[in-house]
Amino acid sequence: MQLPAQPYEERLTAPRSWWLISFLIGVSCALVLLPFGVLPMLGGLVGGTAVAAIVASSYGSVRIRVVGDCLIAGEAKVPVTALGEAEILDAEEARAWRTYKADTRAFLLLRAYIPTALRVEVTDPQDPTPYLYLSTRDPQGLLEALGAARAATAYDAA
Repeated sequence: MQLPAQPYEERLTAPRSWWLISFLIGVSCALVLLPFGVLPMLGGLVGGTAVAAIVASSYGSVRIRVVGDCLIAGEAKVPVTALGEAEILDAEEARAWRTYKADTRAFLLLRAYIPTALRVEVTDPQDPTPYLYLSTRDPQGLLEALGAARAATAYDAA
């Protein structure tokens, strides 16, 4: 097995504004605990900020990777041989595929704060999933990495 010429890895981190919101949640917790004294207020500030930051970090910790002959997107691990055509979706088209064009059987790795996406058909007849919708900040890079992985897999098979 040969690794693809263009390995790909992307972490779908939360936007910077979420970290500000985490701090504001901590301030809210501090204000709620203010009547109980200064120490509970500081505990609320630190604890509320920490809990909100952990939630934001865990939501943004999902990754998309092309490793060897597999696409790993969040919890999904799909061999590139089971994938068909891929389509880069701009912000408007991605919004359409998230809403009224969406198929309930599709695998959606959706992060609404990322405007662009890649839609990849699943050609495996055993898999009922029609396509993968992958929110990505670099759809062209992911498309090229999938193409390189397919070429490497085809070269290994020959």
